[in-house]
Amino acid sequence: MTIAWHTASAIAKAVNDKKTSAAEVVSASLERIAALDSKTNSFTDVLAARAHETAAKVDKRAARSERLPLAGVPFAVKNLFDVKSIPTRAGSKINRERKPACADSVLIERLEEQGAVLVGALNMGEYAYDFTGENVHDGAACNPHDLTHMTGGSSSGSGGAVAAGYVPIALGSDTNGSIRVPSSFCGLFGLKPTYGRLSRARSFPFVGSFDHLGPLARSSMDLALSYDAMQGPDHEDPVCAQREVELTATEIVKGIKGVRIAKLEGYFSKMGEPEAYEATARVAKALGVSETTELEDAGAARASAYLITASEGAALHLGRLRERAADFDPDVRDRLIAGAMIPATWTIQAQKIRCHFQAQVRKLFERFDILLAPATPTRAPKIGQRTFKLDGQELLVRPNIGIYTQPISFIGLPVAAVPVWPDDGLPIGVQVIAPPWREDLALRVAYQLERDGVCQSKPATF
Repeated sequence: MTIAWHTASAIAKAVNDKKTSAAEVVSASLERIAALDSKTNSFTDVLAARAHETAAKVDKRAARSERLPLAGVPFAVKNLFDVKSIPTRAGSKINRERKPACADSVLIERLEEQGAVLVGALNMGEYAYDFTGENVHDGAACNPHDLTHMTGGSSSGSGGAVAAGYVPIALGSDTNGSIRVPSSFCGLFGLKPTYGRLSRARSFPFVGSFDHLGPLARSSMDLALSYDAMQGPDHEDPVCAQREVELTATEIVKGIKGVRIAKLEGYFSKMGEPEAYEATARVAKALGVSETTELEDAGAARASAYLITASEGAALHLGRLRERAADFDPDVRDRLIAGAMIPATWTIQAQKIRCHFQAQVRKLFERFDILLAPATPTRAPKIGQRTFKLDGQELLVRPNIGIYTQPISFIGLPVAAVPVWPDDGLPIGVQVIAPPWREDLALRVAYQLERDGVCQSKPATF
């Protein structure tokens, strides 16, 4: 069975129905990676022996008529997830000298319990402080829809691997937008769950008060299946919510009748290219949305997110900066050094703005269930492109790709990113933003848009 453009749900059904085997599916995945990843540079570690061994275990379970939600589904993870027997790189030169991880991350364990098969670890921006996907140590990840363009970061290999048809699901992290940006640039569905919803245990951190883990996929149902498999309390992650599993895969097919939706304007209608606004307008029209609203302090929220990101990130890496500054990507190093010099009074003020902004958004969700906004201000820039023009201003690419995602991460809201394809060229994403713990609502809207053909993931032709 060729798996290149099959969904996870279709693969699992075929394995459960014994129309194919996990071994056959995984072999096809590994063969495609071996044949094509030299073009896309999505993987840093391919774990063929492990994958074959896991697939054999899945087939034994299938032979006993166990029906597994993700039976035989190949997946890969950003290389900041601990994977037993290999060092956790986090996209850096320094970390690859660490001892191999003693155990898999909790989310890998949970996916494999449901029948999924890990095939490798993926390229990423150094220490997740990146929106481009250009890693100076491992090389840039290339967008499968046009190899001269960025995948977006920092979950760059995650976006590339799914868009290239290597795996139907990949895991990434999202601190300021690093799941939603690659989803936008690579034409994928992505889910940033509520802060604290999925365990981060045994993964390399970036900004502890912002870090989220989640999936990227080629369908909304695959997002739901993988998200459902990874839910649940975990004592290893101190911020992981003590919430039981709340299944979404059975809920997202129920439609959006009665769901109150508004399109965000104001801050979210500035600083972008026309394609970003057209994509959001297309989604709003398809959903029958006529109401608009604003998040008045979104700009202050983004500025505050910048301050906290830089200062928390610098605190984490201070020892490495002192001892091995030359081994960092210079762009990452310089921003971390700047973060180390931010006055404490600034970060205290930023935290106050965080509380204020959270209260403002909570009040808005008394009127609406879902908010729509662009995911990125532009489609994928070219690899190596340093600046772009937004609203007539020449701006640096790397720090400004996340202008629409950062205010949402700032207060940990759940978001489904959905892909829209303009009449020509590369895709661009739209954020479907829900209240805390209502991933089901965001996924219901994503599923409706996919079902109606408004938002779809398309095969790459490289």
